[in-house]
Amino acid sequence: MSDIMSILSTAYKANTLSSTTGSSKYVAVDSSLYQGNWSGTYSDGKKFSLNVSQVNGFRAQIHYQSDGTSQYQQVLIKDSSFRFGNTKFTLTDTGTAQIKNVVTDPATGSSYLDTAQATLDS
Repeated sequence: MSDIMSILSTAYKANTLSSTTGSSKYVAVDSSLYQGNWSGTYSDGKKFSLNVSQVNGFRAQIHYQSDGTSQYQQVLIKDSSFRFGNTKFTLTDTGTAQIKNVVTDPATGSSYLDTAQATLDS
């Protein structure tokens, strides 16, 4: 047991368990890169849409819809990405983004990461 705690402690101190260091600052983004209707399909065939609006500085309003789920939230954009609920949006190129969604299976309670590509509708 002490070996596990030692490993976790070392990893925590080395910041390998954290995906962000928190050292970068929030800066204003180009609203045209984010604003609009995004859509895509997860690997299981489930479609989703994401409307990003009111981009001002590094803040934005989003409306996410997928398979009976509808979520509104104000988000903060940092390092070309933002989080809402169990989902992360990362801008990968102009008009293209990666969506990562943590899904929990209600039958088993296990979680998995569902990743998809989203495109900005023209």
